[in-house]
Amino acid sequence: MSKIKTLKPLASRRQFLLTGLAALTFAGLNNAYARQESPALKTSNGHSKPKKSSGRRVIVLDPGHGGIDTGAIGSNGSKEKHVVLAIAKNVRTILRQKGYDARLTRDSDEFIPLYDRVEIAHKHGADLFMSIHADGFTNPSAAGASAFALSNRGASSAMAKYLSEKENAADDVAGSKVKDRDHYLQQVLFDLVQTDTIKNSLTLGSHVLKHIRTVHRLHSKNTEQAAFVVLKSPSVPSVLVETSFITNPEEERLLGTTAFRQKIAHAIAAGVISYFSWFDTQKAHSKRG
Repeated sequence: MSKIKTLKPLASRRQFLLTGLAALTFAGLNNAYARQESPALKTSNGHSKPKKSSGRRVIVLDPGHGGIDTGAIGSNGSKEKHVVLAIAKNVRTILRQKGYDARLTRDSDEFIPLYDRVEIAHKHGADLFMSIHADGFTNPSAAGASAFALSNRGASSAMAKYLSEKENAADDVAGSKVKDRDHYLQQVLFDLVQTDTIKNSLTLGSHVLKHIRTVHRLHSKNTEQAAFVVLKSPSVPSVLVETSFITNPEEERLLGTTAFRQKIAHAIAAGVISYFSWFDTQKAHSKRG
């Protein structure tokens, strides 16, 4: 199965731009320090050429945080890193049952730098990347689910700005050596291909929210945008989903239940499947046109 392409055929100029983007982005990574990854998904010291292991679409699910990075912590001690791993595993199971090749960036309690999460998606030829979270806010009354796509023009709301800055600081716990490897934050130049990727990411977010709203309240009814490092893939539609606020006492309680985790996982999976159905329809229309 080939990687998801943009909805309109790429012109030679756009192909040239993408080639230049790849050269700029991937250059000089061979000296990056080695780090042990989970057995299921490994990254190389430099970006690998995406490859497919099967004809199925590849969906990379990224449980936020992990290891020394606990993520947000609820008033009763629930840790975001554990909650989102459980939800992501549920989503993986559901998507695999539907015939998709769903994989996790981590399947245990380990720390993975933000840059490496994007690299995992690229190495495994992802057609879609989704980072799953259950974040916190200073006010415990903040509640509901949200979906975020990348923005290179600033955040779409104060909450989006707050959450992106908070998530982008996740590598701080590992020190400057890890933070300096964020080549996407420092070097990626966005071109026409990136613009199409963001458009598809916004649509993906809307499909996910459409299904989540049937099982849980929304913090924002539209896909928000902010400069999340983990969403900075030039070519893979990527969203970050906040399933709930773990700092809200009621939502912390819900997140601790198997029933809610399954319910939110089914909604996320349904949104992914709905997105691919939409994408295929658009691609068919484009070919006929």
